[in-house]
Amino acid sequence: MRALAGLLSIVLWLAGAVPAALAQDSIDLKKAAEVNAELAITYMKQGNLAAARDKIDRALEQNPRTAQTQMVAGFVYDRLGEDRKAQSHFEQAVKLGGKDNPDVLNNAGAFQCRKGDRKRGEELFLQAAQSPLYRTPEVAYVNAGNCARADGRPKDAERYFRQALAVKPNMPTPLLQLADLQFAAGNGLQARAFLQRYHEVARESADSLWLGYRIERSLGDEAAAGEFARRLKADFPTSIEAGELFKAERPSP
Repeated sequence: MRALAGLLSIVLWLAGAVPAALAQDSIDLKKAAEVNAELAITYMKQGNLAAARDKIDRALEQNPRTAQTQMVAGFVYDRLGEDRKAQSHFEQAVKLGGKDNPDVLNNAGAFQCRKGDRKRGEELFLQAAQSPLYRTPEVAYVNAGNCARADGRPKDAERYFRQALAVKPNMPTPLLQLADLQFAAGNGLQARAFLQRYHEVARESADSLWLGYRIERSLGDEAAAGEFARRLKADFPTSIEAGELFKAERPSP
């Protein structure tokens, strides 16, 4: 009986030890996957794509059920030019952690918009912007605006840029975008106002000076247009915009 009791206690101990061992193995695999995903990012930044792919493939074998691992896989396969794999990994990242990780939504949206599925990209950007967990919703609104504009929908783009400014009124990018949109729509005075606001919070660029020149020309203020032209030539003489200015100023044959 004592032998039987001893054997029974050993069996019971082993029954309890196996799940504990499995749990530890699971923890170890998760940690290993995190390390390999981080290494994949490091190698990708260094331009060593072969090593990056090796590390992210190992991370996926160890633990494919995390949004972070899937997102890094999306980055790596995007850099490798394997669009189908990249898209699949980004979508998996959204499914696994999009609600709790708006950075995943924003990154997946950037991929979708850049690869041509702009409606899907815009949808993901807006989900990120509307998440209470996202610390920079204005960035996602700007991304949605850029995506909508690339899709040929200036009114939607304008709405998103204005939403970005509602969050962060002095954000340079939406101010310049709105100046350009208003100019394209023939609203010179509004375009001027947005560009003035832009130059109050950001340095002049070849793009902003060229836009200012065209806005002032459209409003008939040749003196202001001339000043924009002077600064563009002086500060950005080799820019594409300066080249466009020279063409605009060239007398007609």
